[in-house]
Amino acid sequence: MALKSTIHKAELQIADMDRGYYADHAVTIARHPSETDERMMVRLLAYAHGASDRLAFGKGLSDTDEPDLWERDLTGVIERWIEVGLPDERDLAKAAGRSREVVVYAYGGRAVPVWWGEIESKLARLSNVTVFGIPADASRGLEALARRTMKLQFTIQEGHVLVTSDDGAVSFDVERLREGG
Repeated sequence: MALKSTIHKAELQIADMDRGYYADHAVTIARHPSETDERMMVRLLAYAHGASDRLAFGKGLSDTDEPDLWERDLTGVIERWIEVGLPDERDLAKAAGRSREVVVYAYGGRAVPVWWGEIESKLARLSNVTVFGIPADASRGLEALARRTMKLQFTIQEGHVLVTSDDGAVSFDVERLREGG
């Protein structure tokens, strides 16, 4: 018998001063059986960091042809493709061809600099790919806030993120490894 996804619900209050975006979002997140709480919370961070009215969670781990998050225009064209983790160059090239913008939220501790060292030069021909690095202590701190039902406040200013809840707070800088065009 196949394991089913675990459903998490989150109420997000987002104050992104860098983009002038202030909104509340109620989201439902399906955590794949093979997904960790840390990865799920980095997906939630990616949602808050790039929030818009049309941003939605994709099937992610359940379907390799869909991103972790995406934003489509009203005609269904993919405007933004968001990946979490350490994707390979082929997947990013495919995503860059299918969408106007690709954003990666790389996390994984010491694996991130190794991955970035291998992939950075390969991304030179992909002008629409932006890469953010999430510090290991930040992703672990976010993991500690994971609950089946969450109320989280995200405050973003000058690349700094503060995530608070009744269960604690995490404060960190999102490192911009590469700016897409």
